[in-house]
This record gives sequence, C-alpha cells and structure tokens, in this order.
Amino acid sequence: MKLKIFIASMLILGVLVPAGTFIYFIETYGDETLKLHHYNPSSTTRIYDRNGDKIANLFEKKHRYYAPFEQIPPQIIEGLLAIEDTSFFEHPGINIDAIFRALLKDIKARAMVEGASTLTQQLIKNTLLTREKKISRKIKEVVYSLKLERELSKEQILELYLNEVYLGHGYYGIKTAADGYFHKRLDQLTLKEIAILVGLPKAPSYYAPTKHYKKSLKRANRVVARLYEIGWIDQKEYLKAQKEEPTVYNDTLTQNLAPFVVDEVFRELKEEFPDLKTGGYEIYTTIDVKLQEAGRNALLKAYEESVSRAQELEDYNESNISGLNGALISLESESGEILSLVGSVDYKKSSYNRATMGKRQPGSAFKPFIYQVAIDKGYSGATQLMDVARTYAYEKEGEDVKWKPKNYSGNYKGLMSLREAMIHSRNLATINLVTDIGLNTMIKALEVHGIKNLPHDLSLSLGSISLSPLELAKYYTSFANGGIQIEPLLIRKVKAPDGNVYSYSSKQRYISSPEQIYLMTTILRDVIDRGTGYKARARGLELAGKTGTTNKGVDAWFSGYSPTIETIVWFGNDDNKPMMKGEQGGRTAAPAFGYYYQDVLKIYPEIQREFDIPEDILEMKIGKYTEYFSPISQPPLIEEDVSVNDELLF
Repeated sequence: MKLKIFIASMLILGVLVPAGTFIYFIETYGDETLKLHHYNPSSTTRIYDRNGDKIANLFEKKHRYYAPFEQIPPQIIEGLLAIEDTSFFEHPGINIDAIFRALLKDIKARAMVEGASTLTQQLIKNTLLTREKKISRKIKEVVYSLKLERELSKEQILELYLNEVYLGHGYYGIKTAADGYFHKRLDQLTLKEIAILVGLPKAPSYYAPTKHYKKSLKRANRVVARLYEIGWIDQKEYLKAQKEEPTVYNDTLTQNLAPFVVDEVFRELKEEFPDLKTGGYEIYTTIDVKLQEAGRNALLKAYEESVSRAQELEDYNESNISGLNGALISLESESGEILSLVGSVDYKKSSYNRATMGKRQPGSAFKPFIYQVAIDKGYSGATQLMDVARTYAYEKEGEDVKWKPKNYSGNYKGLMSLREAMIHSRNLATINLVTDIGLNTMIKALEVHGIKNLPHDLSLSLGSISLSPLELAKYYTSFANGGIQIEPLLIRKVKAPDGNVYSYSSKQRYISSPEQIYLMTTILRDVIDRGTGYKARARGLELAGKTGTTNKGVDAWFSGYSPTIETIVWFGNDDNKPMMKGEQGGRTAAPAFGYYYQDVLKIYPEIQREFDIPEDILEMKIGKYTEYFSPISQPPLIEEDVSVNDELLF
C-alpha cells in the first residue's frame, strides 16, 4: 500500500512540477534551440590523389564527415529507430510511456537503472547541454526537446543526430564511422555493418569494433533481432546478417598516406581557405599514391645503401652520417602535375620538406641549361670544346684572387666533343664553353628560364646557384616537355561544401624548339647509357638525365626524365658538411632515380618507353657513336685537326 501511495505521489509530482516550470524555462532559455537551426559543425577536409583514392583526412579537433539526410540510406534510419527510439515518428520529442516505464523501474530498484531518452533528447544533450546530473538539466532537456520538435522536421532532427553522434574510435557521425571502420560509403554498407554502427551510441567505447569486436557483433545481432521482431526485415535478411562478420579497419584518424603531400597542400591553401581544417572541403591533388610509395621506397633504399657503404669505411664515424637525408620529386612532364613528393627518408624522424624548402647548389645538374644555350646558338653534340685548365684572376673585397677550377677526375682531355664533355661532366670544358659564348650572353639566355639570383661570374658554369629540388624540377620541365617549361602543380581542384569548385592550372613558358631540346635529350640519354649516370638505368625504358655533385661531396643530385615522367633526387647532410668519402651524384642519387623508374614500369607497364623524335632530326654516325643534328645545329662540314698544349693556359 505504501509503495502505491509513493508511486502515485511521484506521478503527480512528475506532472505538476514540469508543468509549473515549463513556462519558466521556455521564457528563460527559449532561444537556445535556435542554435540547431543553423547547425554547422566542424567537418573534416579530405585529400585525394589523381585517381580519387584518399590520401588523408585533415581536421582540427573532431573528425567528422557531414552527410545530408538524402545521403543516408533508409535502412540506417530503420536500424537506429529499432534499437534506440522505435516511436520516434509518433512522439512530440519525449516518450511519455517510456518515461513512466523507466520511472517505475527506477523506483522499484531505488536507483537509476533505465533511461528513457528519445533521439531528440539525446541530440539536445549532446549539443546544447552538459552531462551534469541535475534535475534542472533534465528539465531543460525535456523543454528543449519539445520545442525543437515544433521547430524542425523529424528528418532534420535525424540528420542532426546522425552527424553529431559519437560512434567510438574518434569518429563523429555515421558517415565518418562507415568510412573509418569499414572503408565504405553509406550506400555500400551491409545490414550487419549498419547494425554495428547504430548499436554504438549506447556505449561507443564499450562496443567499438576496433576494441571489442565480439561485443560489437553481439550488440549488432541485438539490433538485427529487433528489426526482425518488429517486422522491418524478413527471415532471410535476419539469418544472413546474424552470420556475417564484417572486416573492420583499425586506422589512424588522419589515414595519412603521404604526410609531405598533406603538409604542402596545407601550406598552399591555408591563406585562401582559413577554415581548411574545419570546413569539410574535398581537395583533389595531382599525386599518384602508388608512385608516392615508389618514390619513398626508392629514396629510402638508396639512403640505406649509402649508410651501409659508409659503415664499411675504415674511418667510419656515425656522426658523419647522422645528418644525411634526401628528397625526391616527380612530375608528369606534359602537365607539370606532381606525381610523387618525398621530403625526407623518414617523415617521423624529420618532417622538414627538403623537396620544396631545402635550398642547395645543384652542381653539374645545372650544366644542361648551359649546354642548351650553346645548342640553341647552333652548337651540336659534335662541336669541339676545349677541356683544358685555366687560371682566372679577379679582385674580391680589395684583394687579388686566383681561381683554378678542376675536373672531378683531376685531369683534362684537351679537345673533346660537346656530347662527351656533358656525358663525363667535364667542368673545364663547361667553363671554357661559357667563356667562348660570353658570360653576359649566357646569363641573359638563362634568364629566359625565369631563374633568379644567377651568379654573375664563371662559377655559374658549375651550378653555384641555390635551388630547391622543386625549383630545379620546374626548370627541367623544359627538357622533359619538349621545350615548354611548365609550373609544377600539386592541387587540381578544391570542392567546397556549398558546391563551389576552385580549379588550378599551371603557367607555361616557351624555352626552345622540340628539335633543339631533343638534341639535349640524346646527350642526357647517353649520360645514363654510358656516362656518369649509369646507375640510374631502368631496363626497358629510355631515360635521360644528369648527375650533380658539389665541392667536397656536400650535395649529390640526379635530375632526369623518361618520355613522360620527370624526377629530381637530392642527397646531402642537413648541416652542409661533406658526405662520406666517395658519395656523389652518380653513386648516391642516381640509384634512387633508377629504383623509382623500375617501380614505375611495374606499376604502369603500358607507359611510353621511348622518346619521340621530331621530324627535322638528322642522324649521322661519327666514330663509334650516332650524332644528332637539326636545321639550327647542323653537322660539321669538315673535321679540323686541332692540337692542344697540355700545359696550363693563363
């Protein structure tokens, strides 16, 4: 009898007290629900490669993909309502019957053993209220729920709920969880996968399939059973779903496959899109994730070989290689689109992007630009150059200085062809070529490339200018792209949530004709076939390129291209100290170039393998090798017998 009186009293209070406070809370907090009318949560930006494969998620605090109601399959709604709020479309925001049932159970147990929150109440609690357990908060929850149901449609409330709800593993919203746990779009989910997701709100951490797979399956089976009990699925669907055990992925939230790419995308777009990490953009890059991985592996393999060689030296000192690092950047020659961007051998150890921000001297990798100026003036691979030593006297800071440049080998050959001078990277022949053409004339010709800060002295011949691998890649496009320089491009387009699309393109600059550039390509092809770049070879693919090594082995480069792809590789110590003995462009950087193209062939065996030959190219056999000529760079009429004194020329 006492229990009945107590229950009756509680029921009366349950009606009178809320009724008395309802008006008070409406007047005091009536505008709070308006916040949900303009619900615009932070949304994750997604970065994709050129083929539409996701590279990474970019977000600030909460990882969330927003899904409009029309993108949410009906079966997700059914599964959610079946397990959380079956009468959702009938109640006004609160479920009176459920409240009384829960109240009776709580009274009998003399504790809070069962809740009775509708989806609307859960939404209010997650967005407008704290989780403090006070009667005033509970009253607000009821009041706000009743008010919101009069202001928004049921569909709008479901959309808000399914985008706000936390589903474990750092996933906010149903679309985010579907992608994270199952790598699927919402419309690709199976019934069992849906059941796992809609079963999570009750206890996201406890039922998270990445932590407690068996518990999540048990909870999902309860959802499936509930759907069957109320007749929303048939027996066949029920039995199939009960047996299914979906594959669950335990990814990081960022899913970052190319951290250097992601960092560079952020640097390029952060000013144009200040809300880049919270605005829910879709960024489509030029990167190929397969080639990105190939570039990373190639750089790492060459690095490990260099470290291994250093460890075999008698005077090996670990401190001498502790700063060794590298970078690789690869472009599609015709478009300038960046296919692979690797800023160090290990992002976890160093996130500094040497490919885009590291400024180093290219050494002999700059020589093709010098020689191209000569070719454009009518020189050919057969033109004879003087590979002899000279001493240059000049004044520096009021003092007389003498410069005595040398070849890497320490000797000189006398008279030799332009082709052989390039193939064997002869410093003296290059310096004498610049002297013959004229330093000022050479500088003006090089300025056509847009190269800035060119040194106004003969050190220009040896690549004394400082460039990043990205900048050098830009200038090398004139060789790889048949005479048209093209600005490297990383981002194709950005799609904003409002439907606007921002597209990006590359600027182009004419440098030389395809015929004159092809003459250089044949020379750079020989650099790999029988010169300093032989370790850059990839069987079955024509490649052209140039080694580069600066004084004392401080920097090692290999810059080159196939018929369709251009690649720049750099190695060196971050503190600008010389690398270990014997390390140079042909030994350190060239192998990484070769490894990369070997993987390119495996990934894309149908790729173009031979260089196109322009129509006006003439081939002639001169001595053991074939020489190439054009209407501008014509074959020699006679062979001159020129003898050169081996003594130093002053």
